[in-house]
Amino acid sequence: VQTTFTNSERIRRDRLQAHAVEAAEQCGGTFVPEVAEIARLDRVLADWPSERHLMFCDEGLAGEGSELPNMRGPWAILIGPEGGFSDDERSRLQKMEQAHAVSLGPRILRADTAAVAAMTLWQKALGDW
Repeated sequence: VQTTFTNSERIRRDRLQAHAVEAAEQCGGTFVPEVAEIARLDRVLADWPSERHLMFCDEGLAGEGSELPNMRGPWAILIGPEGGFSDDERSRLQKMEQAHAVSLGPRILRADTAAVAAMTLWQKALGDW
């Protein structure tokens, strides 16, 4: 997704898809996820399905404890861009019933590290760890 602070000039779908293929090959995976075209966060949230939960990794909570509810059903994980989420984006996410804000710890992480930390937190909370 494209947020207010996303450095979109550096995002190339073909390069990201190549990374997905390489990662699947490296770990012996048999499934390669499709990298979709970039979409603005406000549009994604406007069409968000009511039954899908959203784990929102809020860097504004850095250093605070947070628990992810153990709720079954479809989920998605949203981590922020280099510059973090804007105040408007954070406020909109916090108002969504499906969104659950969590902290990934006291440090601001790189996006690739944050994705792994977020998946680990999600797996632990939902019993898949």
